[in-house]
Amino acid sequence: MKIAILKERRPHETRVAATPETVKKLKELGAEEIVIEAGAGLAAAYTDEAYTEAGANIVPDAAAAMAAADIVFKIQRPMSAAEGIDELALLRSGQTLMSPLGALTNKELVATLASKGVTSFALELIPRITRAQSMDILSSQANLAGYKAVLLAANNFGRIFPQMMTPGGTLAPARVFIMGVGVAGLQAIATARRLGAIPTATDVRPATKEQVQSLGGKFVAVEDEEFKAAETAGGYAKEMSAEYRAKQAALVAEHIAKQDIVVTTALIPGRKAPVLVTEDMVKTMKPGSVIVDMAVEQGGNCPLSEFGRTVEKYGVKIVGPANLPGEVPTDSSALFARNLLNFITPLVDKETKALKIDLNDEVVKGTLVTQGGQIVHPSLSQT
Repeated sequence: MKIAILKERRPHETRVAATPETVKKLKELGAEEIVIEAGAGLAAAYTDEAYTEAGANIVPDAAAAMAAADIVFKIQRPMSAAEGIDELALLRSGQTLMSPLGALTNKELVATLASKGVTSFALELIPRITRAQSMDILSSQANLAGYKAVLLAANNFGRIFPQMMTPGGTLAPARVFIMGVGVAGLQAIATARRLGAIPTATDVRPATKEQVQSLGGKFVAVEDEEFKAAETAGGYAKEMSAEYRAKQAALVAEHIAKQDIVVTTALIPGRKAPVLVTEDMVKTMKPGSVIVDMAVEQGGNCPLSEFGRTVEKYGVKIVGPANLPGEVPTDSSALFARNLLNFITPLVDKETKALKIDLNDEVVKGTLVTQGGQIVHPSLSQT
């Protein structure tokens, strides 16, 4: 078992798929060799020397790393020639790729991996079951993203978050509204609360009400019959009816007009992000208010947000962060690398120390996208 870790080349990416800590544990697991492209971890404060001390071999470029490996770890899906750097060309038949692939939307990438004979696992598809919690890259990265989103809001806000009593008078606490209460949203609530703000939150999943309240936030939602059934078995939000969306939008519009900060986190797997904050809602917000649109990469929860930019519209700053986990790369890399270590560990045969893929395993079935020249994931087209 020879594992390669490449330097990430997509814009705004600073993370790395292995750390010196996980390199040591992968060697203990049975990895014969771990090759790391020179400089792969520098943006995340992991030096080549630290990797070498952990037992990895440093190679000069991606081609050398790929040539030496049968398993490839990546933070981002491989780039194609059309994207500027052809990482796909370096993959060969028989190799195994473990990486987030965006498989439900990047059909051409999946087809290319299949045609090249690459066995690929899409890590964003790890099922939400108890056994897989330690492997869940979406949750670990979203946790850090929710934290960083609130700090970005604070940096762009012209006032402080906590109430402050001074000889010159009392400063009121900021009001922070979190839209979408998944892992990122819950961490955003907790962070806003720690900073002294007054947090409120909304989500279409009824189970989140208690979670919001447990963190000291107030829950805001139209709680009708559709709301009570608005969660999939996998824990994701269902897409709501037009009627419900209209009622919820009216309630949210009234609430947003009183807020200082809005953080939006809502995503639907494989779909464009739903619009939560309309242009008309932005117009009602107070001058100096801030919106952080965490869904900007998938089209945005606010139509005025721009990917990778902070813009001002109607006196409101709208932040469209390109890669929130990448803004805290040391910790986000550490968590991602541990997720990946936990993912591969049960796939390694204890006697032979080789990769052994059990097609009956629930985690394997949920993440295996291509194998033997075929697209094998049930959610993807076989053509």
